[in-house]
Amino acid sequence: MIQDIQTTHELESGTLLADICGINDENLQIIEKTIGCPIYSKGNQLIVDSTDDNKVKQFSILIGELKQRVSSGHGIDKTVVQNLLTTIIEHPNESTHLKNQYIVLPQGFSRVYPRSINQATFMRGLETNDMSIAIGPAGTGKTFLAIAHALSEVLAKKKRKLLLTRPVVEAGESLGFLPGDLTQKLNPYLKPLYDAMDALIPSELVSRMEENRIIEVAPLAYMRGRSLKDCYIILDEAQNTTREQMKMFLTRLGEGSKAIITGDITQIDLPKKQNSGLIQASTILRHIPEIHFTHFTTKDVVRSQLVKKIINAYDDFYKNQTGNQQ
Repeated sequence: MIQDIQTTHELESGTLLADICGINDENLQIIEKTIGCPIYSKGNQLIVDSTDDNKVKQFSILIGELKQRVSSGHGIDKTVVQNLLTTIIEHPNESTHLKNQYIVLPQGFSRVYPRSINQATFMRGLETNDMSIAIGPAGTGKTFLAIAHALSEVLAKKKRKLLLTRPVVEAGESLGFLPGDLTQKLNPYLKPLYDAMDALIPSELVSRMEENRIIEVAPLAYMRGRSLKDCYIILDEAQNTTREQMKMFLTRLGEGSKAIITGDITQIDLPKKQNSGLIQASTILRHIPEIHFTHFTTKDVVRSQLVKKIINAYDDFYKNQTGNQQ
């Protein structure tokens, strides 16, 4: 029996209702648990059983966000719902940035929306700055959003080509021991970038862009001496650059080009972690207004909630070790 304390949201179709509720209502269960009040579905309606105006408002904002994503072909799962809801609750005055910020990819599968305030901030920085630096733990969407924005610019012919690079540093491995030519040796190291591209645009389009040299891959060491004009350049895993490599890369930016640098300073594979070029650059360059910095935290992790807990557990472990050594 519907009472006066209930607020009803009418949805356009049963399909939309099913998308929002999730398989076996798993999304609805997350919303109920996070907001802290019962939520029912009836016909094409979702009903909030609460007299708390704040909870009703949070649910209303969430439904608006989810409806917009579904209408643009964006899939909804429990991780999307949880991240959006957490952001809406923790940043009630800024949640409209999520709705108003998105990336459109010509020939892409769907629009790309931010899942946290820091992701929205990063996306705004990509639009308004020629150089953006994103630092944060794994799973925060740094690489995915960088690839999405770069592809949108290249496919819209705002930039001539996309160049992907990263330092080839792996514990106990050497590029020379891998079979194949240079491109074949490097491709495994750039697999996360290709995974992001495959999730955004058809794989045959990626192949065609590679054949036409619109997408180019290069090890960071091979960037020396190049001056890149009218390009979009992504330096991934930048925490593994040396100080000299980072300075070299930063000075490759030519006329009409844009660069994105991403890295996780908690996962440095260099022999001496204190020599990371990314750490040094974040100190030296932070006062240059044309360079946009985004610092992600575990709250921005968009993978499984378990990943957040794992990262936090490691952070606590290392903090305790440091404390015991002092």
